[in-house]
Parts: sequence; C-alpha cells; structure tokens
Amino acid sequence: MKAIVKKERKFGAGLMEVDVPKIKDNEVLIKVKATSICGTDVHIYNWDEWSQSRVKPPYIFGHEFAGVVEEVGSNVTNVKIGDYVSAETHIVCGECSQCLSGDAHICKQTEIIGVDRDGCFAEYVALPAINLWKNDTAMPINVASIQEPFGNAVHTVLAQDVAGKSVAIIGCGPIGLMAIAVAQACGASSVLAFDLNDYRLRLAKEMGATSVVNSREENPLTVVDKLMHGNGVDVVCEMSGHPVAMNQGFKMVTNGGVVSILSLPVRPVEIDVTNDIVFKGITVQGITGRKMYKTWQQVSGLLKSGRVNLNPIITHHLKLEEFEKGFNLMIQGKCGKVVLHP
Repeated sequence: MKAIVKKERKFGAGLMEVDVPKIKDNEVLIKVKATSICGTDVHIYNWDEWSQSRVKPPYIFGHEFAGVVEEVGSNVTNVKIGDYVSAETHIVCGECSQCLSGDAHICKQTEIIGVDRDGCFAEYVALPAINLWKNDTAMPINVASIQEPFGNAVHTVLAQDVAGKSVAIIGCGPIGLMAIAVAQACGASSVLAFDLNDYRLRLAKEMGATSVVNSREENPLTVVDKLMHGNGVDVVCEMSGHPVAMNQGFKMVTNGGVVSILSLPVRPVEIDVTNDIVFKGITVQGITGRKMYKTWQQVSGLLKSGRVNLNPIITHHLKLEEFEKGFNLMIQGKCGKVVLHP
C-alpha cells in the first residue's frame, strides 16, 4: 500500500510502498477513505524539538481519518466488515488507576497512533477494535475525518461551563476555529479570536467569532480591556503555543476565571505564577486528547444538532501523493483543514 513515512530524523517525509498491516485477534483493518493533517503532524514533519524527543522514525504518521472496516480479528464483536468508522487515537492500557477511575484519556501508558506507532497516512490502518467509533452513515467523509481534532476543541471548550460567559480563543488554527464554533453553539456570550494570520481570522469570523484581533496589529490586552470593560474574559482557550500569546492569555483572564491549554509549546514557557495565577485565583486546565468516550458523544451530538458546521474549515482536498503541498499550506497558514484522499 501507499503510505506517508517519516523516514529519517530530519525535516520532511516520503511516499513509500509498504506492506498492508496484519491485524491481531482484537484488531480491525480499516480502508482509509480520508485523512486530515493535524498540527501535531506538522510538528513531526518539521522535526521540531518536541518531535525529536517523542517520535522514533521510520514509521507511518497521521492520526485523523475516516474509513470502512475491511477485516476484523477473531475476538472482535463491536464492529463488522463494511462499518463506516473513525477512531479515538489514544490507545490506553485499561488497567492503571486513571483508566479504572474513568480518566483513560490521561492513561500513563497511552500510545497515540501516528506518534508512538504506525498511523493512518496510508491506504490502510490497523487499530484495536475498542478504539473505533461508528459514524452516522449520512455524515460526509470529510467531516468524519476531522472528528478527532473536533473532539480536542470540544474537550477544551467544555472543560468548564461556557454558557453566558465570555470566551477567548488564542490561536486560530483548525482546532481553534472549531473551538469558536463550539463556544457559540454552547451559549457563550461573546467569543474573541486572536491570531497573527488574516486568512485564519477571516475563517474565525465565518465560524462565529464576535470579535477578531490580529495580535500583530493590536494589543490583545488593550482590546480585551475595552471589550470586557476592564473585567477580563471568563474563559481562555490557549491554542497557539506561543510564549507571548500564552502569557497574554493569563493576563486577560478575569479573577476566578479558567485557562484551558491545548497547545504544545516546543520549549518551556515562563509564566508569572504569583500575579497571573495565584493572586487571581484562576483554574488552569491542561487538555490532552478527548474524554473516552464522553467527548465523542458530545462531538456526535453537536454535529447531529446542526448547531456546528465544520465545512468552512475544510479548505483543501488533495490526493495522498500531494501531501507535501498540504504540509506547505499548513506551515504557511494559508489553509483551514487539509484533507488527503488515499
């Protein structure tokens, strides 16, 4: 089969012919119909400090997809051949204290497909059957392929109650754009979007942001002070990973507010803990993955309700062979979500 392989410990990747994976008794083989490029994939493609410390080439990367079950292992009972599926990408142990207490999304033994093991930038992918999520047959394949990152946005925004509250989304990459839609759908009183990229700020407006701010042209703290009448914002969702933007997020949140951090800074970030956390009495929430499987239920519900429309975010469709073009678009910030079709 064709697959995009992170071949070496350096920038880039290559399209290769590799063997179709063989499944174990508890696994399923899925024919990939659509797979989308994530910010994490860009980290790996660029070979930044985080990816250098985490991934071990050569291997197939990619972790967002939708496809059809082609083969099932002898112990599999929850899906059958022909089912239309996507997947929870965190493979967990099911035995640690976190898993046993309902917090499997922070399992200490987590393996992520496309990061710690072979992923879905390929014609086929093999996964444990327990990780599969059956899709509504009416769901477009492109939307189905981005449910995993949409789950990140849902988890980030709904880590706290946002109904009737002001929400700031810092970083309008694809997940940030999705977070705007989630906040609006769940009753936020206002949604402020911050980025340096006018292309993505235009998408932010289309996704429902009540105010968009180019942080290169305007001081975010001055804008928040004016819009919030000096009170700050109730909830900050940090999606950028930039040290300056992250610090601004802690300074703009109101006393007693919440900062939810999904972004992955490539190096340690210095925060004024005394003044921006302790004396303000705020809550800081780290977000990893999706709650298994509460977030997936919320994802399905929001999409089925029609209150969230993800189509404007999907800006490019490319063949798997055109992956370099897709990564360049992501690196340049001249896209929303890029979907590859094997």
